[in-house]
Amino acid sequence: MPGSTFNRNDANNSWQVFEKLYLQVRKAEQRLYSDEEVKSLPDIKASHPHSDEWRQRKESCERLIKYLDKKQSSLTILEIGCGNGWFSAQLAKNASWKVIGMDINKEELDQAIRVFQKIPNLEFIQGDIRLGQMKNTNFDIIVFASSIQYFPSIVEIVKAAFLLLKSDGEIHILDTAFYNSGEKIVAQQRTKDYYAGIGFPEAASYYFHHNIQDLGDFKTKILYKPKSWIARFSKNKNPFYWICVKRAPQKN
Repeated sequence: MPGSTFNRNDANNSWQVFEKLYLQVRKAEQRLYSDEEVKSLPDIKASHPHSDEWRQRKESCERLIKYLDKKQSSLTILEIGCGNGWFSAQLAKNASWKVIGMDINKEELDQAIRVFQKIPNLEFIQGDIRLGQMKNTNFDIIVFASSIQYFPSIVEIVKAAFLLLKSDGEIHILDTAFYNSGEKIVAQQRTKDYYAGIGFPEAASYYFHHNIQDLGDFKTKILYKPKSWIARFSKNKNPFYWICVKRAPQKN
């Protein structure tokens, strides 16, 4: 999503440009799914080219749900960048939770509404939290599942999310790669090469590489770390961090 700050009219234009390109890229990558496939996600045929990725995403989703279940309370949850809605739908299987999925991509949101419309505690909204569309809503949990890489500033988007978060609420970041300073330059070039290779070089400008140190001013906890001793015993070898961000205590 281009630019770090913009007004509503700018955002609408940016959404349209990004959505068109995004859908073209997703089609080239075989990441656009039929309604029946979306309904079944994260389970998918073993023959699908992204079946390994979906096993990892299923693992991430199940870990988060298990973590949230331990809170033993009704929760209000916002997923930012929900796409076709499968992750939000998994969260909404707990009938005591109210789940909202938000994305700028109208085509995938329309599919999410079409596929999951019968789930009573699930809602989908088109928008961008940086525009203040939901400032009167306080959430217990805000989730970025494979989406925070589309925001140019992780600091800005976390601060925007804090405005929607209860004082004891949590932000969870899943299924996104993080890089140290040395890795970041290499990863940026790798991304440029990848998108050029599939015929959409301009897409690289919409994909952002974040460093965990960028979250240094926030109260963070790494709940899953790739290459840790726990990860070594993981069946699916998930390559992505799971990071929980909370409000830091006020300084005197």
